[in-house]
Amino acid sequence: MTALQAVAIMMGGAAGALLRFLASSGIYQWLGRDFPYGTLAVNVIGSFLIGLLSEGLLAEPVGRLAVLYRPALLVGFLGAFTTFSTFSLETLNLIAQGQFWRALANVFASVLLCLSAVALGVVLGRSLLLLPAHLAPGHWLPYGQLLLNIIGAFLIGFVFHLASAHSQLSMEGRALVLISLLGVFVLASGLYLVFHLLERGHDLNHSWNLPLAVFLFNTLLCILAAWLGLIIGRAST
Repeated sequence: MTALQAVAIMMGGAAGALLRFLASSGIYQWLGRDFPYGTLAVNVIGSFLIGLLSEGLLAEPVGRLAVLYRPALLVGFLGAFTTFSTFSLETLNLIAQGQFWRALANVFASVLLCLSAVALGVVLGRSLLLLPAHLAPGHWLPYGQLLLNIIGAFLIGFVFHLASAHSQLSMEGRALVLISLLGVFVLASGLYLVFHLLERGHDLNHSWNLPLAVFLFNTLLCILAAWLGLIIGRAST
């Protein structure tokens, strides 16, 4: 491991740990602390992402940047975003409080849901690899740009909540502003991915399914990221 890889992993780990804290705190504030909802949620999300990216990132060309961002994402970010130690501690606390059935439910839910999530991610990642060579993920879906889209949508939701909390706008006005901002971002980012697909040789006269699927996939991820940003923003104020 080189010094640059070590720095990349540390930076990814710092970002993942911070996001895990914010995400789990927001979920606990939303659903309560009578069950480890926050830890369960981040572990399931992280399991799906590591399954998907561990397959998808392998399809991308190996270069100087890939040598850095792969360990930064898989080892640093997702390793810190998920947590087995907190899951173990929370399960032990439930047992100590006499809530044996909730502890057992947490164990089974964590194992089954996390295994299912990582399996779903792996299957989806591998299914992308089975596409024709000219449509392989490294060619038709720029993962780096997709990740930036997700981060951008998250920041829109997070910053919007912080800003609107001190504004004089009505609830309807806030909703209109948020929908407008997110709509423009989703449209622009989705069209970028579609144009990238066209540049890679996809023929729209042959099939609209793939461009439409890419656009809708980006839209769904951005909406979920913005929603998560709103939750975390609400939890931090």
